[in-house]
Amino acid sequence: MQQLKDRIRKEGKVLPGNIIKVDGFLNHRVDTRLMADIADEFARFFDVANITMVLTAEASGIALATICAQKYNVPMVFAKKAKSDNIEGGLYQSEIFSYTYKKKVTQILSKEWLTSSDRVLIVDDFMANGEAVRGLCDLVSQAGAELVGIGIAVEKGFQGGGDRLRSMDLNYHALAIIESADENGIVFREDAEA
Repeated sequence: MQQLKDRIRKEGKVLPGNIIKVDGFLNHRVDTRLMADIADEFARFFDVANITMVLTAEASGIALATICAQKYNVPMVFAKKAKSDNIEGGLYQSEIFSYTYKKKVTQILSKEWLTSSDRVLIVDDFMANGEAVRGLCDLVSQAGAELVGIGIAVEKGFQGGGDRLRSMDLNYHALAIIESADENGIVFREDAEA
């Protein structure tokens, strides 16, 4: 998605440790018009007319997933990182290693909100090593729901998470795949292949 790549080139920052900071428009301060355009782009790749749920992980994926769910006229649910007192009944749980927080995290989701009758589109704003998405796929599997697809706005291609998902023959699509990022700039996958 050229619009997204242009914003990353213009406003994204590369921090030490290959951290790519896009919080000025994607996951802290949110450009809702861009999010709506991303939702429209995902609708080109996935059968959104036949989904019943958009699923994401707490916390930064929530804004994008909410706008997608609104456009597709379905509910959005997110996996939490900690059990709170307002969650009743059974839980689906999946342990992942968080690249952002550098520790194990247990994603949890109430069985009340994801069932075997759901057809799920997983949406997330950013993917590094793919652990959060792997955990979300595990939650969908535990529920016996159908995974319709996985849509990622920005993938750090050099960390391998997207390649692992593609090798699993999942309906996976990332809109901007960063091949490399350093003090010299950000290179997208198709730029590297040219």
